[in-house]
Amino acid sequence: MTDTTQAGGWSPERSAAGGHNPYLIAFVVSIATFMEVLDTTIANVALRHIAGGLAVGIDESTYVITSYLVANAIVLSISGWLATVIGRKRFYMICVATFSVASLLCGFAWSLESLVLFRILQGLGGGGMATSEQAILADSFPPAKRGQAFAIYGVAVVVAPVIGPTLGGWITDTYSWHWVFLINVPMGLLSLFLVGSLVSEPSGAEEERRELLRNGIRVDYVGFALVAVGLGSLEFVLDEGQRNDWFGSNMILGFALISAFCLLALIPWELTRKDPIVDLRLLGRRQFAACFLVMLGTGAVLISTTQILPQLLQAELDYTAMLAGLVLSPGGIFTLLMMPIVGRLVSIVQPKYLIMVGATIVMLSMWHLTGLTEDMTYGYAAWSRIFLGMGLPFLFLPVTTASYDGVPPEKTNQASALINVARNIGGSMGVALAQTVLAQRQQFHQSRLVEHAAPSDIGYQQTIDAMTRYFQAQGSNATDAASQAIAWVGQTLQRQIDFLAYIDVFWTLAVIGALMIPLALSMRSIELNAPARGH
Repeated sequence: MTDTTQAGGWSPERSAAGGHNPYLIAFVVSIATFMEVLDTTIANVALRHIAGGLAVGIDESTYVITSYLVANAIVLSISGWLATVIGRKRFYMICVATFSVASLLCGFAWSLESLVLFRILQGLGGGGMATSEQAILADSFPPAKRGQAFAIYGVAVVVAPVIGPTLGGWITDTYSWHWVFLINVPMGLLSLFLVGSLVSEPSGAEEERRELLRNGIRVDYVGFALVAVGLGSLEFVLDEGQRNDWFGSNMILGFALISAFCLLALIPWELTRKDPIVDLRLLGRRQFAACFLVMLGTGAVLISTTQILPQLLQAELDYTAMLAGLVLSPGGIFTLLMMPIVGRLVSIVQPKYLIMVGATIVMLSMWHLTGLTEDMTYGYAAWSRIFLGMGLPFLFLPVTTASYDGVPPEKTNQASALINVARNIGGSMGVALAQTVLAQRQQFHQSRLVEHAAPSDIGYQQTIDAMTRYFQAQGSNATDAASQAIAWVGQTLQRQIDFLAYIDVFWTLAVIGALMIPLALSMRSIELNAPARGH
């Protein structure tokens, strides 16, 4: 019996490409991920329209986002185990079908309660797709070519959040918020047809599944409950914390304690199980742990800037939702251009060095934004996003490739699940951190700047006098001009407070970028362009 293997435990028997070109498979499995990631960012933009259409407050409408994230996190963490038990291709198609049907239902939702219910269903479907896709790619390509495969997949993951706000703004302005969800249906049907026709279930993975079923499936119910409640509560805390005064709220404190208890209890429980629902032993590997932390940081910077930059432009510079989205678009174009280049570099340059380059570029792009001012131009904001767009492929592709190094083939489902959990949780943490820093630094800068806005302050008196004369010159009487001058100073002061707080947010994100550099250095070198060896 002949067994042809390559480095990293890969073998042709485990390929999901069957007799088809593996690059075609990479494109096919990326369609659903693009749809799922795009839908998340589009829904963010459409919240105000959804609130108006369903006659609810904007705070209530945020449950449309929270419900999806909670359901997504729960399934994502156990999707590796589910893919092994159900079968990777079968599980993937179930997820795509569930997501598509739920999208149709969301489009026809008649109330907030029904929309939240359908979004939970949508999150359950979307949570399993990314894990299965990455595992399919890892098995379809030998280790030396995985970088190029993940480049195609990475376009979906990195570019979709960039074009989402622009597309979402256009759809909701031109049509209605219902189409934000309805556009997923044809894409889902296309994905189901192509996957069903072209993707194969790896024979090696199928044999492992049959062996597992033959020995009897031991379902880790306790592990599942701990993961579901722990991650679900964590997502709720991160998403709702800022709106509810964090630990000043008994509800947020309660969910935080529940999350901490469940996630801490999960560690000893899963480490002592023969068939854990989440294989935490992977995090004990230095290489995988470093990749997990870098992906956590990558998700934090990508998702938080995708939210905070348009927020800054719309709130402080009066950009429309469409124009704010267009600021992000050039970065997406450069990401698209850099993906194939970095995909080739991954096979000839050690991933840890590429990650260092990416982390440095991300750090510098955030540092660039710390120089923003009230007269910031469109070009200044767009260039910051271009820098970030150039750096992200140097993080996403090498991390995804290096995370599978040394991981046994039968563990690719679990490894993929944990890496995607890192990206999603990192994104939620990044958004929560950015909004918290923004709110707290606004309070700090307000307390400092208001000290100089006292009537006894000479500078304040001179400014009021100058602005009073200005408004008088515009035709106002002395009393109105004085009131207008005071109002103008208040508005100017608030804008300065806001800009200083946003600068602090970008400094914080720059620090996250800097911390990823030593993490990259801690990774070991991997074997590149490993030749096949038969025995």
